[in-house]
Amino acid sequence: MTSKPSDTVVPGNGWNRSDSATQGAAASTARAARPRAADAVVSPAPELAKRKKIESAAKHPEHAGKSGASKHTKADLILRKLRTAKGASIDMLIAETGWQAHSVRGFLSAVVKKKLALHLVSESGKDGVRRYRIDSDVKSA
Repeated sequence: MTSKPSDTVVPGNGWNRSDSATQGAAASTARAARPRAADAVVSPAPELAKRKKIESAAKHPEHAGKSGASKHTKADLILRKLRTAKGASIDMLIAETGWQAHSVRGFLSAVVKKKLALHLVSESGKDGVRRYRIDSDVKSA
C-alpha cells in the first residue's frame, strides 16, 4: 500500500500539512480557553496600598500633603543657586545635590540651557573658579 508523502502524519514534526493543521486547531482552542482581562478578578492590592498610604499620612503629617508651592527638588535647588548674583560653581552644586560632576554639567546643558531655554553665563572668577549663573536680563532664543 502506497500513500502520498503529504498524507503521512508524524506526531510533533510540524512539517506535514495535516500535522500543522492539527496544531493550528489546538492553538486556536488554547487561545479561546484563556480568560480575558475583563473576566479576571481584581486583587485587593490597590485598596491595601491606599489604606497603608492613609495610615502612613496619619503617622507622618509632614509628608502627607505635599503642595506644589514648596518644591525642594534637586533641580529647584540648582536653579535657586544659579539665580543668585554670584552664581554657583560645579563644586557648590555637587555639594548641594550629591550628584557627580558630569551629572551637574549635563543638567546645566540639557535642562537649563535647552529645555528651560535660560541664558546660562559661565565666568571664571579672580580666584580661578568657574561659576555659572542664570542671566535674567537676556532671554535665550
